[in-house]
Amino acid sequence: MITTSEILETIEMISQQHLDIRTVTMGISLRDCGHPDLRTCCDRIYDKITKKAENLVRTGEDIEREFGIPIVNKRVSVTPIAIACECCDTEDYAAFARTLDRAAKEVGVNFIGGFSALVQKGFTTGDRRLIRAIPEALRDTERVCSSVNVGSTRAGINMDAVALMGRVVKETAEISAGQGCAKLVVFCNAVEDNPFMAGAFHGVGEPECVINVGVSGPGVVHHALKKCAGEPIDVAAEVIKKTAFRVTRMGELVAQEASRRLGVPFGIVDLSLAPTPAVGDSVADILEELGLESVGAPGTTAALALLNDAVKKGGVMASSNVGGLSGAFIPVSEDAGMIRAAAAGKLTIEKLEAMTCVCSVGLDMIALPGDTPAETISAIIADEAAIGMINQKTTAVRVIPVPGKTVGDFVDFGGLLGRAPVMAVNPASPAKLIARGGRIPAPINSLKN
Repeated sequence: MITTSEILETIEMISQQHLDIRTVTMGISLRDCGHPDLRTCCDRIYDKITKKAENLVRTGEDIEREFGIPIVNKRVSVTPIAIACECCDTEDYAAFARTLDRAAKEVGVNFIGGFSALVQKGFTTGDRRLIRAIPEALRDTERVCSSVNVGSTRAGINMDAVALMGRVVKETAEISAGQGCAKLVVFCNAVEDNPFMAGAFHGVGEPECVINVGVSGPGVVHHALKKCAGEPIDVAAEVIKKTAFRVTRMGELVAQEASRRLGVPFGIVDLSLAPTPAVGDSVADILEELGLESVGAPGTTAALALLNDAVKKGGVMASSNVGGLSGAFIPVSEDAGMIRAAAAGKLTIEKLEAMTCVCSVGLDMIALPGDTPAETISAIIADEAAIGMINQKTTAVRVIPVPGKTVGDFVDFGGLLGRAPVMAVNPASPAKLIARGGRIPAPINSLKN
């Protein structure tokens, strides 16, 4: 039975502690949209998205108004375009991105994910065409997000793809003043049901259409920890777990309601703590509340491991449908505390890499000097992919080499993407390693059959 005090607590979480549903994302299969003719293929994609998602935004707004729960974003993810459109006889895969963008604008969603390729074990013709088109696609569209999966625990790491993606990131930055890179993620162990951008796509094992919800509440967790200041660390873990339970229950409610109203199956709740640039909505603040002088200090990785684990434990007790990434995100430009620590030199790329061993995803929304070599970007991707491969977890890289900017400069990406200081990169060259190409074999822990 829900008590009056629990209702009042939830109201306080929403009104004062930045609790929200970060995204309601509709996944749509495009596997039946392929056609040899480019125009026909694009028309099929546009028609299917606009038909399936025509009521998504309105339904989200209705739920938001009726329940008093903020739903920040309404989004769409689709089957990786490299798969859905491979039968099309064209080299112009940017045309598919423009079609996705047009459909996203028509239905009113803020982002559409799925301009994607899965190349962990090698390339198909469609994969190569799509990857070549990424810079142009992200330059010419507003709402399209792109992702490429270059490795997995089962397959190893495709180092030819790693090398290629370093060049693609560099080219995307150069032709879009860095902005395009904010919508491009390179994955290892990408998941099929992630509702968060920029890495969302509708996996081939997913149903025809599905509703996935991403919740977020760093401010709520931070506020709860203030009540147990000085208590042993296991007490703090218990507080985080109970808070994550309440946050996830709210996400479950919204997901079930959206599913019912739209007549679309409910997929998963992703209980990731996704920060924003707003003061009071920071994962870094949580880590500092646990006792760190600044995020990035010794002990940061341990504190983040505790946070990530407690969030998962609380979430799985609140819903039988937890999925996606589910943990704590550490995007630099989107977290006020991370921005503060990076600007002060207390948080480095190397420390962020260590933190990615125990949190959700990886190196996220990090501004790099514009003259960072493509091979260095590739090597950063390779390092993150290795962490994901060995530890059987999802890792990713979303870095932004900003043309004309150097270490210490600030870059403003706007809105939820925030602003970030340009961070220093180790100047030692990995060029010969990246030039080897080939594939890093899957680790022994992949043999689990």
